[in-house]
Amino acid sequence: MSAVTSSRRAVVLVSGGLDSATALAIARNDGFECYALSVDYGQRHRAELEAARRVAIALGATQHRTMRIDFGGIGGSALTDNTIAVPESPQVGIPITYVPARNTVMLSLALGWAEVLEASHIYIGVNAVDYSGYPDCRPAFVAAFERVATLATRAGVEGTLAFRIATPLIELTKAQIIQRAIELGVDLSLTVSCYQADASGAACGHCDSCRIRRDGFARAGVADPTRYFR
Repeated sequence: MSAVTSSRRAVVLVSGGLDSATALAIARNDGFECYALSVDYGQRHRAELEAARRVAIALGATQHRTMRIDFGGIGGSALTDNTIAVPESPQVGIPITYVPARNTVMLSLALGWAEVLEASHIYIGVNAVDYSGYPDCRPAFVAAFERVATLATRAGVEGTLAFRIATPLIELTKAQIIQRAIELGVDLSLTVSCYQADASGAACGHCDSCRIRRDGFARAGVADPTRYFR
C-alpha cells in the first residue's frame, strides 16, 4: 500500500453566507489552492448562490462549481418547501429550517470532487456555538464523516490520500467569526445569510439566520453591512 499523503489543494463548501466565506478565506490563508463548491438544492433563498459566486471570485478560488440536486423532492424543510413558512421567532429544538441530510449530501459531493482533484482537505463553515441547532453542524457528525471519507473512497482504501474535514469555525461565536473574517480581508457585504432573502439579496432581518448574524455584528462592535428589505 502506498504511503498516505496530504496535498495542498482543498475543496471548500461555499454557500454564499458569512460563515462559508470566512472558511474559504481561512483555507486560502492556510496555504491551500482552493476549489469552491456551491450546491443548488432548490433553496428558496436563491440569492445566496449569486453571493457564493461573488465570494469565490473575491477570495481567489482557483475554480468555483455549482452542483444541482433536488432537496425539494424530499421536502420537510421551510428552506425547500414554499408551503412551509420560514419562522420569524425563536424555535425550540431543531427548527423547521433544518434540511434533512443537507450537510451529509454536500460533504459527499465535496468528497467526490476532492478525490478527483487529489485534494486532501474539505473545508466547511459549520458552527456549534451560535447556530440554529442543526444536528449536522456538530463535531460528532464531522468526525464520523471524516471516518466515512476514508472508508468510502478509493484513495482512502488504497491509502494514497488522507482526507480531513476542516471546521475552523466550529467552536467560535458569531462575533469571533466576524472578527476573523475582517482580519482576513473578507468583504462581508458580498455575503447573504437570510433564509428568505429577496432576489437582490436583501435580508428580512427577522429569521433565525438574520437574528444570529445581526447579533454577531453587534457583539463584535462592527457595522453591519447587510441590506435589509424591511
